[in-house]
Order: sequence, then C-alpha cells, then structure tokens
Amino acid sequence: MRVVIADDAVLIREGIASLLRASGAEVVGQAGDAEELMREIRRHQPDVAVVDIKMPPTLTDEGLVAAQRIREEQPGVGVLVLSQYLEATYAMRLVSDHPEKVGYLLKERIFNGEVLLDAVQRVHEGETVVDPTIISMLFGRRRRLDPLAVVSPREREVLALVAEGLSNKAIASRLTVTERTVEAHVTQIFAKLHLSESPDAHRRVLAVLTFLRG
Repeated sequence: MRVVIADDAVLIREGIASLLRASGAEVVGQAGDAEELMREIRRHQPDVAVVDIKMPPTLTDEGLVAAQRIREEQPGVGVLVLSQYLEATYAMRLVSDHPEKVGYLLKERIFNGEVLLDAVQRVHEGETVVDPTIISMLFGRRRRLDPLAVVSPREREVLALVAEGLSNKAIASRLTVTERTVEAHVTQIFAKLHLSESPDAHRRVLAVLTFLRG
C-alpha cells in the first residue's frame, strides 16, 4: 500500500511515516501544505493520503479542502483526515460529499500504530472510518426524525461500530458475540434501511452514511 502524508509539522509527518513503514506500508511522499500535497498526489498516485485538517497558510481547513479536491480529481485515492480537535462538522462535510474511501480520526489515535494502519487499510478498501468519539456523540444525540428508528437498539450499536471502521470479526469481539451473530445483525440493518446489494454501491458505507446523517 502506497501512502502520501501531509502535515505542516515535520516531526508528526515522520512519526506517522515511521509507524506506517513499520507496518509494511510504503510512504512515497510527504507534504507540508495543501499545494505540495496536491503535487505529491498527482506525482505518485498513492493508494491513500493521510492529511492533517489544519495546514498553512491559515491553519483552518486547508487540509479538508485538499481532501475534497483529491476525492474529486483522483477518486481512486483514499483519504484519511486527521484533526487535533473534535470537529464533527468537518467529519460530516467530508463524509457527506464523498462517503467512500474516506476517514476522519483524532490525532491522538494515530500514535497507536495498529489503529492507524487499520484505518488506512479500510479507507484503501473503500470503507468509511469515523473517529469513535464522533460516533459516541452522534449515537447519544436525540433525533426528531430518526432514519434509524426501524433498527433495534442492538442493531444500532452494531452500526455504530461499523461506522468506526470495525470488521464483523472485531465487532463480535467487542460485543462478545459470535461473528455469525454480527453478520445477521448487519444483514438485518441492510434490509431495514433498504440497502440492496449492488456492484455500484458499498452497502456498509451507505449504512454508515445513513447513521451519520440521521
């Protein structure tokens, strides 16, 4: 898996690069700002870009804007966006515009190499990965018109873990149930949300998008 990393802090870039290389990924480029990132993307055509939201010159949302440009110009490149602070609106903005092959994690998560590599791998495979903190916030909020009203509390719990980017096996371990039980819940979720199987759609991603928009 080939990765480009963008962060204005050299030590952060090198730390992410070191973790990814140790896990077997190939870091093909690094960038300190959005324009350099776009040049590296066009030059290397990586599988995934790991991008800090706040980069020069304004240190606001340049990384997010660049992530959206990457998904528009290079749809084959997955994007994992990192943020030092919890910004649910940023996550929603990114996922709503381009629900497949995107992820949003708090920076504190990336120092666990397994979490970082798992997120990068899942984004590469076409899934949506959203930080558990945001999932917890969305899971607990009240909805006047809840698109998930048709699913059971257990199915909603499973869907929240799917939104974190967990596999069925990982969900089974988290909930202390069998993987077959999780598969049954996921199948029920797809059916209740009217997500039919199609070669043109990733049902797990569509289910996550329904959860996030609810």
